[in-house]
Amino acid sequence: MAPLSWPPRDAEHLLVSGAQMAELEQVLFANGMPVEALMEKAALAISRRLQEPDCWAQLQANGALVLVGPGHNGGDGLVIARELHLAGIAVRIWCPFERRKPLTESHLRQALWLGIPQLEAPPEPGDPAVWIDALFGIGQSRPPGAELEQLLLERQRQRPHRLIAIDGPTGLCADRGEPLGHIAATAQRTFSIGLIKQGFLQDRALAWVGELERIDLGLPVPLLEALPPRQPRRLEAADLSTAPWPTPAAAAAKYQRGRLLLLAGSDAYRGAALLSLLGASASGLGSLRAALPEAVADQLWNQLPHAVLAAKLPSHSDGSLDLRALPPSALERLDAVVLGPGIGQHPDENGIWLQLQTFPGLLVLDADGLNRLAQRPAVPWLQGRRGPTWLTPHSGEFQRLFADLSERTPLEACTAAAEQSGCAVLLKGARSVIADPTGERWQLSGACPDAARAGLGDVLAGYAGGLGALSHASGLPADGSVLALAALAHATAGQNASDQHGPGGATPSRVAEILGLMKRKTQSTVVNRI
Repeated sequence: MAPLSWPPRDAEHLLVSGAQMAELEQVLFANGMPVEALMEKAALAISRRLQEPDCWAQLQANGALVLVGPGHNGGDGLVIARELHLAGIAVRIWCPFERRKPLTESHLRQALWLGIPQLEAPPEPGDPAVWIDALFGIGQSRPPGAELEQLLLERQRQRPHRLIAIDGPTGLCADRGEPLGHIAATAQRTFSIGLIKQGFLQDRALAWVGELERIDLGLPVPLLEALPPRQPRRLEAADLSTAPWPTPAAAAAKYQRGRLLLLAGSDAYRGAALLSLLGASASGLGSLRAALPEAVADQLWNQLPHAVLAAKLPSHSDGSLDLRALPPSALERLDAVVLGPGIGQHPDENGIWLQLQTFPGLLVLDADGLNRLAQRPAVPWLQGRRGPTWLTPHSGEFQRLFADLSERTPLEACTAAAEQSGCAVLLKGARSVIADPTGERWQLSGACPDAARAGLGDVLAGYAGGLGALSHASGLPADGSVLALAALAHATAGQNASDQHGPGGATPSRVAEILGLMKRKTQSTVVNRI
């Protein structure tokens, strides 16, 4: 199967390991680009970025202290120091290592000749200057040492986030996004040179990386094409405009625009059913059905009159939804089924799982659907599924299903889970990861802290199921790209709700409403193109 084409495999979207970025640079050098030219190109681009208003005011007010490492990252820092000095900023440099690469040593001589002061002793952690961390970048493979770690720790305590990292904070692994030792430098902003290093996007890196920005080097297209065909890619809100939105034919009837059944809610979590139905409705699908607990079913006509009650289900003694009463006919003539939001964790008998395993349409397993599956041999069951399957766990649910993958990064773990199970997997987090069993991988690059709240996962499950049903009904594969689209649209809606309504504004109902507006806008755009 050919690699999925969204988003494009360009410098703005590709994620790489530190070793891959180093290899790309070596290819440039082997084909005639001088090391000096690449260093100047990167450092001048960062210098120009630092002279933009959001950075410049702080540099003008407090000056800059450049921490210079022994390698070419230190050389980058010295070029930045030179440019800031020439632009009128009060710059100082500190070189904690006696030995340096020749090119870095050359830039140091020039900096000293220009009159840039060099500290003879370690800087005071409370120094008001903006620290520019050019100690190691992506070349680090071991902890920076106890003295440097202590200095960086005290710096964060006394001057929180007043540090800019060049190609990675000191002490942070560019591949895993976690400290190589006890701590890493805590950056207000990290500039990733050339391409985004995959470790900088991991949830565990958020505390160290701060705002992440890519510094463009104008890498040649053939160089990027040499990367593996299923290299992971990051997703941003702007990618919604080029996304593979499932679009039924203009003359399609309602049953040709996606038929979805939701199995959601319980006595304990009645709201989960309503929220997942709101999410599904926002997808624009043609037919929405629901099997619900009795307490919710009786109110369905009043809350969502367009949703059809497929079955009224009893509850177990612990309040969990009892799926044994679901008639087999409820799974007929459907494009997709969503199982899980708020149903409770009571173990199921084999009958319902046999029905779901042989269901030929898309199955979306979320929340307690995953927890119930984890009570049986999950991976063999998933491998035996007749139709496509999407899993949407958070970290706890993921660990219950794939305990052997718990030590890996989210990107690595999600990739392995998709490969093992044959399912598309959305591992939810601050920067969610999506993996397709073909090997395609995506990661969201934005994080909206206000969207980490109860109920939003229910909205996402319903919305993803609706988009999947639309895709299936349109004759398109319900692959990981559609699941990635659902995750990106949901995250963008959460950010929009927070922006529009302030802190606390990203409520589930608002996010569902914005998702519906986004989908209608997309449909309008498609109609206008016809």
